[in-house]
Amino acid sequence: MSIHAILILNELSDDPKLLNQLQTQHQTWSHQAELEIRDVGFVWACSSPCAIAFSAPDKATYLFTQVPPTEAEALLQFGELYLHSQNGDIPWKQFPKALQSAQVAKIPAV
Repeated sequence: MSIHAILILNELSDDPKLLNQLQTQHQTWSHQAELEIRDVGFVWACSSPCAIAFSAPDKATYLFTQVPPTEAEALLQFGELYLHSQNGDIPWKQFPKALQSAQVAKIPAV
């Protein structure tokens, strides 16, 4: 199986609440072995102090910004959709409601 990852692009000085919640919920998540969480440090993402990317070989990458710090569960729900998608294409209407208001970029697979 290919490696699927949630990349946390987090400014070190930022509140790690979302990252901590995500890591805690991931420990008991049924797809834990299929999707790993990687804290990769900070990248410039507009004015957003935290960005979350879903990435896998041969799949589109999704980059979310402005995700509320209490929405770890919604990210894992999206992760499940991403795992089960063949090429990473997930219709916006299927996004968890909490992520429908986040800023998102879909980057085609290369």
